[in-house]
Amino acid sequence: MMRYSRNSLRRAATAALGVIGLAALAQPAQAQSVPVSLLDSVPIGSGGLCEAQIRSPQSGDGLFDRRYLVLCRDASSPVGSLAVLEGRSEAELLADARRDGATCVADSGTAAPQGLSSASSYTCTAPETGLQTRVVIGQQGPMTYVANGVAAYSDALSLGLANLASDTIMPGTISIPLTEASDARAFARAQAEAISAQAALAEAYRRANAGEFAEAAEFFAASAEQLSGQPALEARLNAALQQSNLGNYLEAALIFIAVRDEIGENPILTRLARNFEALDGLNRDAPAEALLTLDQPLPGNAGNLDSLRTLEVSSPLSNRLIAEQENAISGAVGQLTLLERADLLDAQAEYIRATALRSQGRMGEARETLLRAQEDLLSVRDGRIVSIMWLRAQVLTELAEIDELGGDLAGAEALHRQSVALIEGNYPGSPALVSARAQLAGFLARNGREDEALALYGDLVDDAESKPSAALRRLLTPYFNLLAERSGDADSAASMFAASQLLLRPGLAQTQAVLARELSGGSDEASQLFRRSINIGRAIEQLRGDIAQRELLGDTGDSAAVELAAMRSQLETLQTRQLQLQQELADYPRYRVVSEGQMDLADLQASLRPGEAYYKLVMLDEHAYAIFAESDAAYAYRVEADAAEIDAMVDTLRDSIAIDMAGQTITYPFEIATARQLYLALFGPVDGRLRETGHLIFEPDGAMLRLPANLLVMDDASVERYAARTEDPDADAYDFRGTQWLGREIQVSTAVSPTGFRDVRSARASDARGEYLGLGQNLPLGEAGFPTGTRSAGGSMSDRCDWSASVWNNPITATELRTATQIVEADGGEAAVLTDAAFTDTALLGMDELDEYRILHFATHGLVTSPQPDCPPRPALLTSFGDEDSDGLLSFAEIFDLRIDADLVILSACNTASAGGLVASREAGISGTGDFALDGLVRAFVGAGGRTVVASHWPVPDDYNATQRLISGFFQAGEGTPTTEALRQAQLSLMDDVETSHPFYWSAFAVVGDGAIALRRP
Repeated sequence: MMRYSRNSLRRAATAALGVIGLAALAQPAQAQSVPVSLLDSVPIGSGGLCEAQIRSPQSGDGLFDRRYLVLCRDASSPVGSLAVLEGRSEAELLADARRDGATCVADSGTAAPQGLSSASSYTCTAPETGLQTRVVIGQQGPMTYVANGVAAYSDALSLGLANLASDTIMPGTISIPLTEASDARAFARAQAEAISAQAALAEAYRRANAGEFAEAAEFFAASAEQLSGQPALEARLNAALQQSNLGNYLEAALIFIAVRDEIGENPILTRLARNFEALDGLNRDAPAEALLTLDQPLPGNAGNLDSLRTLEVSSPLSNRLIAEQENAISGAVGQLTLLERADLLDAQAEYIRATALRSQGRMGEARETLLRAQEDLLSVRDGRIVSIMWLRAQVLTELAEIDELGGDLAGAEALHRQSVALIEGNYPGSPALVSARAQLAGFLARNGREDEALALYGDLVDDAESKPSAALRRLLTPYFNLLAERSGDADSAASMFAASQLLLRPGLAQTQAVLARELSGGSDEASQLFRRSINIGRAIEQLRGDIAQRELLGDTGDSAAVELAAMRSQLETLQTRQLQLQQELADYPRYRVVSEGQMDLADLQASLRPGEAYYKLVMLDEHAYAIFAESDAAYAYRVEADAAEIDAMVDTLRDSIAIDMAGQTITYPFEIATARQLYLALFGPVDGRLRETGHLIFEPDGAMLRLPANLLVMDDASVERYAARTEDPDADAYDFRGTQWLGREIQVSTAVSPTGFRDVRSARASDARGEYLGLGQNLPLGEAGFPTGTRSAGGSMSDRCDWSASVWNNPITATELRTATQIVEADGGEAAVLTDAAFTDTALLGMDELDEYRILHFATHGLVTSPQPDCPPRPALLTSFGDEDSDGLLSFAEIFDLRIDADLVILSACNTASAGGLVASREAGISGTGDFALDGLVRAFVGAGGRTVVASHWPVPDDYNATQRLISGFFQAGEGTPTTEALRQAQLSLMDDVETSHPFYWSAFAVVGDGAIALRRP
């Protein structure tokens, strides 16, 4: 490590503008009032756990017959089926259930589903797998209603049948086996792959228009894989737009580039590509780029509408995509012509142009363009096409905001209410409706109607059912401002806390919930069954990804076809095994209970112990807010620094701590004045309360996810003393002794969500007999390069996105591991160290005894970025090379595969608190993009079974023996000492040493999880 003079580098803060475009023409999201018989997608019960999806008719089905697949969360394949069939007898249907040799026994005393006067129920057992299914058969007039599915999902089957029999969506709760390992996106992927490509495409359009971007992306991707020609290209363009809406701009760009050369002069696809790439520019806060995209002429003859006027209807292939049922166009039945569709897309382009103009402050031009777009939308079938209602609503909202700025408040309010009404009538209960209502509430809040605004915001938060949405970071700002102004009100903190849970959080929070659920009943057989279910779910997602990659390669050779068929067969086997495991899990009540995704402020306060406080930071668009909760009090306030200022301060502090230049870590004199300024901004209003706190649980957001809170400065005197001393040109500018750091006075834990903190705190402690296992000090490769007989030597490392052999030639010594081992053994604990040839990736993956140690300590290099700027990050820990399957890396996905039972995992490596990335998440078969800090190696070790993780925010230093001294002091804490207190005590000795008083040496490590757990058990 080298020291240089003060650095003035800054990184610019950026913000995304959430703009949604018309994905394509489709049916509306469905309201409760629409008969079930007209729906393709039927929700089953509350909570979004299960859904019925329409299936294509089978041979011999009558005109009025309908069939559905039943899909539920955490099951990657359908769990059952529903059907309404004319003229089918119970004997015929029961014979169908017995066709594969199943034994069926009649159930007694089972109530008929609502809507059916009577029904017969049977439990059938498969001869080979033992999988139990339930069959329910009832009659209503000439129609027979039948449900057939895995018995563990009986609640969903019965309520689904009630939906069909009553022809309405019935309220009710269902109890199903649930691991909570998947999210709405994974559920959508399972749904999309279970239905036909055409049905998946229609569902994709509906979800996109309803603002459900993540789910829509999965449906578009699934349909694109199965379709060909124009439909496939259209699906891929839509998938790119959804990725942009989700903030995955690189992935969106790659899809746009790949499709661009394939669309030629197609008049529809060229318009879609133009519009979607312009929307992507708006999402990236680049309105000038969006305008430039819109101004580019369409290629060849694509822009010539005269050539389309001769066509009465679109081609059959296009008709299939845009066909609408009778209820989709009010008062008009028919298919859109190509000309009509082109006109709608050109109107959408005008809307996008207006949005870009407004963002540049060109209000007059924007308003004229919006009126033109509105006129064009209404010119196509009088604007009665349901699938463009959302776009019409967006035009109204944009006009409302311009009129508000111009002083026409009555007109602006009327436009907002028209927008809400349009969406409510066509996409009830959707994220799009939540956004529209939030925009209306924001208007009321800005114009002195605070009570009305508060009531509307409160309702929409309740109606959102704690479903996170990226768009709400911008739209909830006025609500948080109103609550902050009422910080003395007893309910304001609780209301702000409830609203904050609608914001997207790191995937680590979900992984913590899954681990807590696994550990909820001890280490019994059920817990092991739960783990197997999690692992097989990940294996299914990984295999799905591999199959998708093979299909994209387009290899039509015989060997490729055989391999692909084998992979699909393996997938089917895994899906069957997953259903068997879910059936077994259903026998354990604790795994049938759905835990609340949301908790209220009182629940959080109940989880706090005396002397503890929970600080939740919330970044909303440009502003920042804080909730400070103790067991008996809570405060909510607006932070006296906006998001850009906080980002700039974090950059200043990080740049003064550690910068990588040409492979060297360089540090500068710490920006102590900025650390004081940031402390005052974040904690100033609760400074007095904080000073009485012994343990602070800090939940960061935004830029603060990249910075440990312990290096903030609690007093002005520390800054003044440093400034006065360094006026002497001979003074040591790296001497920060005597500074009143936050971490000097207070223990600090890092949380990623209130539910994650609660889940970790409530998880059972490790059952491991051994106290400590240290792992590290890889064998260097030397000049010989990769060892022969390994994956790396076989050529995979020749890829430019793989690491070079030199990375392995500077191993971290095992000194700190051996020091910790000596301390533990001196106190009678069982400890061990694995280094050199024993420390290989393949050896670790094959170890059965990793779960026999309650503390795992890795001291090795962490590879958390990527070898080249345009390569995706794949977080990993460096190891020695092992057998032929070795690549000398313990990857993100492989860490998930480890079986550990650790109270504490210590990652003494570089930047282990960093993000994971979308590619790494997919390779591991887990949900979430991994774009948040702490979603990398920390999440992987929690997924493997680690309750709490100590991770670093920057490269751990070798100079002055700092890291070894820190770890040594850490383990020297007395038995029963909380982990955060042990770390604080170890840090104190470095703070008070002139050579290591700079935060670079002592502040890097953060305790992620529950720092109150004892480092060493009594």
